[in-house]
Amino acid sequence: MSMRHTTDVVIIGGGVVGCTIAYHLRKKGVEVIVMEREEIAAESSSAAAGLLSPLGRLLVPGAGTELLLASWSRYDELLPALEEASGVHVEYQQHGSLRTATSEQEEAQLRQQMVFWASLGIEVVWLTGDEARQREPLLGPEVVAAVHAPKEGSIKAPALTRAYAGAARYLGALIYEQTEVAGIQSTGSRITGVQTVQDDTIICNHLVIAAGAWSARCSDWLGFSLPVSPMRGQILSLRQPAQPMRHILFDGNIYLIPKFDNTIYAGATVERVGFDKQITAGGVAWLLSSTLALAPALANTSIANIWAGLRPGSPDDQPILGKAPGWENVTLATGHGGAGFELSAITGQTIAELVSSGQTPELIRPFGLERFTTNI
Repeated sequence: MSMRHTTDVVIIGGGVVGCTIAYHLRKKGVEVIVMEREEIAAESSSAAAGLLSPLGRLLVPGAGTELLLASWSRYDELLPALEEASGVHVEYQQHGSLRTATSEQEEAQLRQQMVFWASLGIEVVWLTGDEARQREPLLGPEVVAAVHAPKEGSIKAPALTRAYAGAARYLGALIYEQTEVAGIQSTGSRITGVQTVQDDTIICNHLVIAAGAWSARCSDWLGFSLPVSPMRGQILSLRQPAQPMRHILFDGNIYLIPKFDNTIYAGATVERVGFDKQITAGGVAWLLSSTLALAPALANTSIANIWAGLRPGSPDDQPILGKAPGWENVTLATGHGGAGFELSAITGQTIAELVSSGQTPELIRPFGLERFTTNI
């Protein structure tokens, strides 16, 4: 593909966050080029489990809860539109979830959480251990109670990323894969363009940093510290047993997700080990022991696959969204941790609003980089 050398917006990063922003910018008629050093969904966006099940992150009132709810509420409408525009099936399943407790203390905490979830207007049902096992016979005898949330679900992570990318392309976005940005050009406090390792220059009016766990490398060009670091997540998949698992299962440690391809994803570790994607014996042992504690009947199923990805972590486990300090036309959209897919709908919409209007939407004001540098 011959490269075009001018555009309104350059987005660095072809993962789910970069692609959702491209899609929402094109819906507003903004010219956009996505620059991806490998291919679409090459890193965390292909390794993720694909949960659209945010209840575990909805623990207290606040900006993070509002952001997740705003994103979650958009998927019923958004996913069919993406599939139609891109031709990509995202494998969305609203199987519902069971969040389990195995002790009196956990049961009391779960009841408390359920009251909060209900106060947010989320449909939740309290189940005894026996009622939970009636719904999901694979659950072990240790489960004493569960909360059923019928609206929780999942997608296939690389498929949703490619659906965003395909829908953005359908609307006219350009996506350059195997194209690494090597540096920036600027005049004063304005970015004027980016340079690739192939020594091409793309002139642009705005730059968006959406490079996931690698975002901190971009900040080296921009003269400020971007506190995003990789968090390794190891995941494995098991073949479905003869009596298949029907719900997403959670306990305090692990989640189990039934998938379209007749497997169950079990994840995930959270490890700060730098840019190391190795599978470890300890990680796999933990995944398997946690899985079998929650669903002992899976002991006889075969392992289908084991893999790892690097989530972009921030110091407070919340995304970094908003204007870059010291620059008139640079926007940050990174640090989503393990919630990149759950937050993709609202991230794309709000960052597109910011870029096109110059105003930071109220919903993302609490997530600016300045929260780490301002002395209160």
